[in-house]
Amino acid sequence: MQQDKHPDYHPVVFRDRAAGYAFLTRSTASSDQTIDWDDGETYPVVDVEISSESHPFYTGKARTVDSEGRIARFARRYGGTEQGPAGSPPT
Repeated sequence: MQQDKHPDYHPVVFRDRAAGYAFLTRSTASSDQTIDWDDGETYPVVDVEISSESHPFYTGKARTVDSEGRIARFARRYGGTEQGPAGSPPT
């Protein structure tokens, strides 16, 4: 294996400020900020906007925004179905 080809892979704490949740994992991400973890060690901390604790898909609070069907959306976008039989002009 060649030396100095791979990035530094080390323990890092990712902190979700919105949910007040943090977890320790290994990553190549780095940060100037540090945090004292439960095991008494100090680790770099990376603040993230969203994690599995605050994402609507994982929390079960996901909503379906698409309430109209595909055909209705197509008709609204491209002028409806005012045409009669195939190829005849609209009435």
